[in-house]
Amino acid sequence: MCAVHGAALALLAASFGAVAVRGPAQPGVALAFTALIALGECVRITLPGDREQAPIGAAGALAYALLGPLRGLPAGPGVLQVVAVTGAGLLLALLPGAVRAAAARAGRVRGAGPPAPWHERARRDGAARRLLGAGFAAVVFQPLYNSGVVDRFSADGPAYGAFLTAVAALAVLCDAVLAALLRRARSGLRFPAGLEDELRSLFGIGTAIAATGMLVSLAAGEVGLWALPLFCAPLLLAQVSFRRAAAARATTGQTIASLAMATEVAGYTPPGHARRVADTACAVGRELGLGTRELALLEYAALMHDVGQLSLVEPVPGGATALLPDEEQQRIARLGSEVIRRTGVPRRVAEQVARLADPFPGPDGGGRGVPLAARIIRVANAHDDLLTAARGRGVGEAVGRLEVLEALRLGRGRVYDARVVDALVRVRG
Repeated sequence: MCAVHGAALALLAASFGAVAVRGPAQPGVALAFTALIALGECVRITLPGDREQAPIGAAGALAYALLGPLRGLPAGPGVLQVVAVTGAGLLLALLPGAVRAAAARAGRVRGAGPPAPWHERARRDGAARRLLGAGFAAVVFQPLYNSGVVDRFSADGPAYGAFLTAVAALAVLCDAVLAALLRRARSGLRFPAGLEDELRSLFGIGTAIAATGMLVSLAAGEVGLWALPLFCAPLLLAQVSFRRAAAARATTGQTIASLAMATEVAGYTPPGHARRVADTACAVGRELGLGTRELALLEYAALMHDVGQLSLVEPVPGGATALLPDEEQQRIARLGSEVIRRTGVPRRVAEQVARLADPFPGPDGGGRGVPLAARIIRVANAHDDLLTAARGRGVGEAVGRLEVLEALRLGRGRVYDARVVDALVRVRG
């Protein structure tokens, strides 16, 4: 179990125990926020990189952590009750899915299969993040509020709003760090690259979550619990827009996958070649610290790297372009790039494919003239081509892998980027 999950479970158990012993403060308010968090968790969205986010649930948890006055009267629930309410909302939302998954595994639900492993992991990771994030915000805000320190700020003045903004910003940064740690444990993406991705996402849905959480906590001081549905409605509309953007990205991915299959259907490349090259390239990219956006573009380019072969009169034996002369590889890459430019795929994908057969090192030395994605795809493609050729000779799988890695090492620093080859050896050795 990841340390983040362990910390979340320990904190949840402690908060449930404390609230059970002393009883909840203002049960009606706690129940309202529990319901909001649970409903928000039920309408999650999936962001790029298979990251699940529950904007309304996260905003509700943040609002409860920052809850000071309610209709002008003190309502600070305390740190442990914030964690307990957030945890209760998360568990209520996760319970139906867990029951369905258990029933599917037991064969009790006809036609239903268990959810994908990544989907279950993403849900657990998101729940742990939101629980710890709410706890962090409560630790910063609630003791100061309950001790009377915050009373020095007028609830109607700018100082109180600035204080809430600072706490919300720290909570969002805490969530970004937790997300990067969880991605490191789940997919092997290096922490700096994961953190950079998460910080970039703060300018999208992250800022909307923080702003909504602050607005709900501030408005609750004047209008009470009516602030929950009133100020969460705009976030729900924003969530619909994110869903549409995600659907557009999914359509682009399906288009690219279909184009990648064209060379296999036409008999120019072996079945599954494009997918294997893409998987290897993405594994190497993660090892080298590429972020989510760069990995997505890398996957697109790797899937479509052989489209130029459709211009050949006769297929290359076994589709092994890595065994062709450099001039022929470059011609195929340029033709493939021209095809990709006409499909509406991001321009950088076409540029990466056009350069993947350029000689190494690049024109300015050290391979820096060739995009890193192109260098990764060239090594990944050579790895699969050579491995397929070894299988065709009847070489055993283990021996074939050793032969291929040795061949790539021989071209290390001359034909292939040394860093990329070393990364491939680590992930496929």
